[in-house]
Amino acid sequence: MLDKATRLLLVEDDEDDYILTCDYLEQLSSHTFDIEWISDPKQAVKVLSKNQHDICLLDYRLGASDGLAVLKQAVENGFNGPIIMLTGQSNDALDLAALDAGAVDYLVKSEMSSSRFARSIRYALARRDVEDERLERLKAEAENRSKDRFLAHLSHELRTPLSSILGYTELLMQSEFNNHANNELGVIYRNGKHLLSLLNDVLDLSKIAADKLELSCSDVNLDSLMADVFTLMRVSALDKGLSLRFESLQPLPLVISIDATRFRQILINIINNAIKFTEQGDIIVHAWTKVIDGREMLFFSIKDSGMGIAPEKQALIFKPFEQIADVESRSVGGAGLGLAICSELLSRMQGGITLESAIGHGSEFTISVYPGNIQYVERSVLKLDLTPNMQQKMAPCKVSGRVLVVDDLRDLRVLVGHMISSAGAKVDYAEHGKQALDKVTKAQQQGDPYDIIFLDIHMPVMGGKETTIELRKMGFKGAVIALTAATMKGIHSELLALGFNDVIGKPVDSSLLYQCLTNYSMAANKPVDKLAQPARVKSCARFLLVEDDADAAQITQLLLESLGVETVVATSYEHTLAILKNDSQFDKVLLDMHLPDGSGLDLARYTKQYYPDLKRVIVSGIQPDPKQIELLEIEQVLLKPINLALLTQLIEG
Repeated sequence: MLDKATRLLLVEDDEDDYILTCDYLEQLSSHTFDIEWISDPKQAVKVLSKNQHDICLLDYRLGASDGLAVLKQAVENGFNGPIIMLTGQSNDALDLAALDAGAVDYLVKSEMSSSRFARSIRYALARRDVEDERLERLKAEAENRSKDRFLAHLSHELRTPLSSILGYTELLMQSEFNNHANNELGVIYRNGKHLLSLLNDVLDLSKIAADKLELSCSDVNLDSLMADVFTLMRVSALDKGLSLRFESLQPLPLVISIDATRFRQILINIINNAIKFTEQGDIIVHAWTKVIDGREMLFFSIKDSGMGIAPEKQALIFKPFEQIADVESRSVGGAGLGLAICSELLSRMQGGITLESAIGHGSEFTISVYPGNIQYVERSVLKLDLTPNMQQKMAPCKVSGRVLVVDDLRDLRVLVGHMISSAGAKVDYAEHGKQALDKVTKAQQQGDPYDIIFLDIHMPVMGGKETTIELRKMGFKGAVIALTAATMKGIHSELLALGFNDVIGKPVDSSLLYQCLTNYSMAANKPVDKLAQPARVKSCARFLLVEDDADAAQITQLLLESLGVETVVATSYEHTLAILKNDSQFDKVLLDMHLPDGSGLDLARYTKQYYPDLKRVIVSGIQPDPKQIELLEIEQVLLKPINLALLTQLIEG
């Protein structure tokens, strides 16, 4: 395939020079040029303003006109390609004037036959490519930030109504009304759960694509985990008259190190698919360990007696939005994301997934995960106890005290409040953060403070993050629990750093809610978690924060202001210069390394020269070059993500 021709505009009023220039351009083997010739200066400005050319060669003398005027007007009108100025004789003053006006180079026509002409052309085009790449990168980064914000908004908007649907349905199923509408409530609940699973799949895939899905490994009892999965999935198998069996004679480690939630998700997804595509017979799960490349891996196979998968479809089912449904199974639902997510999760667990299948003979999926170092872990043949009542509900805990539930949606307030009051606590409500602060102040003045506050993150008037910072400022010592639909990487640690004690995702899981009530018991003599009252330094300092990411800037500003630091935010290189020009009375400037219109190090160099008393701090996702840090007399480097402890040390230092 031939390379695309470079679009070149030649602005020249001498036909002989035009012909000579074309000859020289044809001799450049590195590029093929599509040349457009214009001799009229006004026409040249008009054409350049359309920004349709990759490079421009501009003659200095255009009849009675001046090529510099064309150059300046073209740049002002938005031409962003390289312009090389041509002239009949060398002139240092003209050379400087051309470069100042925006030209990338200045050539004497007599030099066009030399290698300098070729170098100038190649250099100009290389600069254009670098600039195009930079613009594309900035565009991609902006799109990714926009996508993240969209996903966070989507998650919030969908999880919020699902919280009401599932929560109220669950309450009705536990009430006397259940006797009259058991089947109908079951349909609502199952479909609500299905919608939630589809939402989780879409968000999981998006987080995987953005490399923002984090695993949380911990020691897990394998027997209990498998019993939990089988207890859940046996219901679906029995509904279709199928047998679900676990077979393994090999002793297995009783404790493994793994992300239990994600591993459970993988097993449930694959077993659920086996049940979905099997009309009669068995689903058998087998487990074993095997040493691969010096590491002992844990393997599971899930084998069904279903309809099987055609060979041409087997490679597709691990791709997003591909389904196995065919004419034999019109009832199969879902978005076709489950196996794609399983494959990605297993890869992050240092394992993988394979498939063996044939039409009419069922399918067998084999998955592997790294369970941590299990060399010295006690082993036993697993005995899954599948006899407990599968409909048994977790009994609410018994607590006392006062709880404030803050959410802008009435349905969710009442739902969470109902769950809490059933455990014995007194419940009060607020619609937003400002109202919550007023109620907390009044309760403290009356000597009857709240013990726990459940606080939605996204609310009008005042959101949960700002409210928590104000609560801690005013001396609230109780637990603050975040209610949020946000699931992106780092949100949990970010909220803890702001002063929250714990986080509950939406839709609100009643068992997690009761667990929080138990963990943060309202007994007067129970010490509050140290995260609820972080060590705060009081400061009267002023910081200038330079950060182009709106979310990062907001969080950092909130954290600094919670420590008593007045914080002004600049979003770019130019914005920073404008602020400093009018107000340079800052103690420190926090400089992001990567700004849309420049570098944090360049900005540090500028402030060192013009504001030598201003202390400079670099904020970066990677460790900068130590030599540059020393040369620029950078006081400190903070590696992202920024938290309260880092900022406290910065202020105290």
